Amino acid sequence: MVHNVDLILTLAGGLAAALVLGFVTQRLRLSPMVGYLLAGVVVGPYTPGMDVSTELAEQLAEVGVILLMFGVGIHFDLKDLLAVRKIAVPGALLQSAVATLLGLGVTLLFGWSVEAGLVYGLAISVASTVVLLRVLADNHELHTPAGHAAVGWLLVEDLLTVVVLVLLPPLVGKGTTSGGSVGGALGLALLEVAGFVAFTLIIGPRLIPRLLTYVAKTGSRELFTLTVLVIALGLAVSAATVFSASMALGAFLAGMVVGQSDFSARAASEALPLRDAFAVLFFVSMGMLFDPAHLLDHLPLTLATLGVVMIGKPLAALAVVLGLRYPARTAIAVAIALSQIGEFTFMVATLATDLAVLPPPASQALVLVAIASITLNPLLFKLVTPLSRRYAKPVSPESEDQERPPAAGHTIVVGYGPVGRQVVALLREHNIEPTVVDLNLDAVRTLREAGIRAIYGDASQREILETAGITTARGLVFASNEPPFETIKTAAELNPKLTMLTRTTYLRDAPELREAGANVIVTEAEVALAMTERILRGLGATPEQLDRARDRVRAEIRVPGTLSS
Repeated sequence: MVHNVDLILTLAGGLAAALVLGFVTQRLRLSPMVGYLLAGVVVGPYTPGMDVSTELAEQLAEVGVILLMFGVGIHFDLKDLLAVRKIAVPGALLQSAVATLLGLGVTLLFGWSVEAGLVYGLAISVASTVVLLRVLADNHELHTPAGHAAVGWLLVEDLLTVVVLVLLPPLVGKGTTSGGSVGGALGLALLEVAGFVAFTLIIGPRLIPRLLTYVAKTGSRELFTLTVLVIALGLAVSAATVFSASMALGAFLAGMVVGQSDFSARAASEALPLRDAFAVLFFVSMGMLFDPAHLLDHLPLTLATLGVVMIGKPLAALAVVLGLRYPARTAIAVAIALSQIGEFTFMVATLATDLAVLPPPASQALVLVAIASITLNPLLFKLVTPLSRRYAKPVSPESEDQERPPAAGHTIVVGYGPVGRQVVALLREHNIEPTVVDLNLDAVRTLREAGIRAIYGDASQREILETAGITTARGLVFASNEPPFETIKTAAELNPKLTMLTRTTYLRDAPELREAGANVIVTEAEVALAMTERILRGLGATPEQLDRARDRVRAEIRVPGTLSS
């Protein structure tokens, strides 16, 4: 019973503190991750007041790590990486190498071993995916050449992190016997990992999509969500227990398999909100490691590490991108976007601490550096435009075009029923690219075979709208059922310039839909108008009579913000 109370207290206390401080940091226009780390400090064992179980928080954080890596796998797209491989691959490798060496140099000054310094350098060489995507999205850079380069760069860093998590235990000799060597343990580990990767990537694509298809046909959202979570956790546990590999690798590969199927968007939108909750606990558990009483003791290491993260890494990235002859704006944006650390740093550091590779001061310094870099990074990114204007060399019109965001213009159509099919056909006739969102998997597959972009998922989910490209869309048409008000509000928030067409059964709902962000609202007034015209035309009414009748009907049922107004 006591253990159950501790568990509930850890969950309630950790999440409540994260909610309050995350809200405060969000209102201050900082990343909520800063609030989550601070929440860990507040509920941790080194500060007065609430004291949650560090052990239980770390165990819950393990689930967060698995779900984080599963999410990375879902969003990992080899095509996206190949599209920016000329900048992302050499850039990430060179910048990671420089950051690792700088981290090694810093730790040697404090008397650490070379082994600990290299691991510490690897940990701080990796930026946070969560922070980078949020900063790019908030500054409307996600779909620019600079944004694509930064995301591809981070994909390479993520892969490097997976490799480090897999190889670190055998490299430091964990699990070797007295008569065995590190080399032998490493070779055995590589064979086991290769076997697991081959098994997952060969069997997974044949089995997992079929399972998800079968579950999706039941129409139960709960069963679909449960299936996705079982796949993520099941492969993670299998990697550790059967193949002696990293659970993070198992979760990452599970995400890759799901991400390459027709269910990627729906899995991300419906199953991964649970990931966000456990990810919060992950950051809280990291904050709990910090002891404010020893702040001054670790301040020199913290400042030196912060210098590597916010000066050394960006300068290395800037030099690499400019050396590859990319525009100055791309170089500056990528450099600043990567000047922070987050979840992957803590993953490496936690594993290394468990293996007794990193000394205790490492965790203390990394928490402070993460808080500082995540706080400052969005503020520094505001300097991208003025810096690029000041230091960029004159470029040709072709280069300027490459730096502009891709031209918006596609229209998102929610629902591919009889109305949706007509809307899509009309859009294509007028050379407007449609993107269809539907929960009918067969319809989605048919559309894709016809060369029409289609997303399988629920448009009421924010991530589904983002996957459909809501931020660059010209229009959004709800061609099936009347959408929830919250969906319209979300779409309007993501793209304030969006033209939104929706329908409603009741006239009284039209003003609220208009206030939520809908531009054009089709009501039963349109049905009444069509019926009136058909009746009068059948009775032989003249065009003038039809016009007068049409005006009278519209005057009687006019509602501001509807198609009839």
